[in-house]
Formats: sequence, structure tokens, C-alpha cells
Amino acid sequence: MGKRLPNTPRSKIRSALRQLWLRSRERAKRLKIDGYTCQICQRKQSKAKGKEFAVQVHHTQGVGNWESIIDQIYEELLCDPDKLQTLCKDCHNNVSGERHNNQ
Repeated sequence: MGKRLPNTPRSKIRSALRQLWLRSRERAKRLKIDGYTCQICQRKQSKAKGKEFAVQVHHTQGVGNWESIIDQIYEELLCDPDKLQTLCKDCHNNVSGERHNNQ
């Protein structure tokens, strides 16, 4: 097996965000509203053998810069281990509650 990278690879973050989107309630609701039908050509999604046809959900206003979103995840969530601390659940809730109350 290869050498482990010190940080989570960008490709893994991109993949996780895509999986989150594919399982999102917002995406599912749009598919249901549109009846799983392409809003341009009116073809309906089909899984029938030999007649497979898939539809996708498109962001009409586009998605901001993916690279800046990933940069933000590194900055806020996947930060340097020196900025992290191991706590039990109760202490974590207490510390998080204090931080939220002070803001």
C-alpha cells in the first residue's frame, strides 16, 4: 500500500460533496416536482432494459467556484491538527455551547 498523505486529498472532498448532493432532499424534491422528466426535451427517466435514460438536476444559477468551496472546507473543517482537541461528548457540548453563547 502507498504512503498516506498528510491531508485529505481534494479529490476525496469533491467526491464527498458530490455524494452529499446526489443524496440531498433538495435534489430529490426537484426530480419529484419535474416528474423525472427533462424540462427541455420532455423525455422521462427510464430504467427499462434497453430503454435506459437518466435525467440530472442542474443548478440554473451555477455553483460558485468549487475550488474556493474546497479551500473553505480545508480552512474551517479539515484544519491543522494543532487547532483540534479531543473531548468527551459532554465537554464538547459545554465548550461548543460557551463559544456559541459568546458570539
